[in-house]
Amino acid sequence: MAQNMNFRNAQFTVSASKLAECPVESKVEVAFAGRSNAGKSSAINALTGQNSLARISKTPGRTQLINFFNIEPGGFLVDLPGYGFAKVPLSVRNKWQRELEKYLRKREPLVALVLLSDVRHPLKEFDRMMIQWAIQSELPLHLLLTKSDKLKRGAARNTLLAVQKELREFPDVSVQLFSVQQQQAIESLTKKLEGWFSSSPAAEAP
Repeated sequence: MAQNMNFRNAQFTVSASKLAECPVESKVEVAFAGRSNAGKSSAINALTGQNSLARISKTPGRTQLINFFNIEPGGFLVDLPGYGFAKVPLSVRNKWQRELEKYLRKREPLVALVLLSDVRHPLKEFDRMMIQWAIQSELPLHLLLTKSDKLKRGAARNTLLAVQKELREFPDVSVQLFSVQQQQAIESLTKKLEGWFSSSPAAEAP
């Protein structure tokens, strides 16, 4: 795949409620995960320059499907269901979490994860669970400390340094401050994604 990918070409492809419904034509996928209020949809929209590509719900956690956005042939961004705050019956939530785990453990085109965590409340239980899962699965993970514009620059920087220090023993886990208001942050995320898409062995397959 091209190193300079145009994420603005992103198009919604399909919503999957289970692994069998995921697109068969996919070769490389990078999935976005995070708590329901971490700003995941806003980050995907900022990355693609499309205000409504990933729908921003006024009720966090409402989306219970795995959403696929095609970037170029064989390459997809994947929006995973937001974790927490979902006002759904426990039986529905348990089924949804089982399908999410199946995707994370069994989906072959998945090459990396972007995990979003509010910089004001970083590394909650779900965040740590996802980081540990990625480490155990030897899957690269990029942590976005979102809504960094909500803190003063010094406070945001201190949080970044503290999180980097905690995760420094894991070379496949990287961290950055992120705000949809800051173009430099969006560009840093873009470069990380381009590297993952272009370096995946599946990307070179015919």
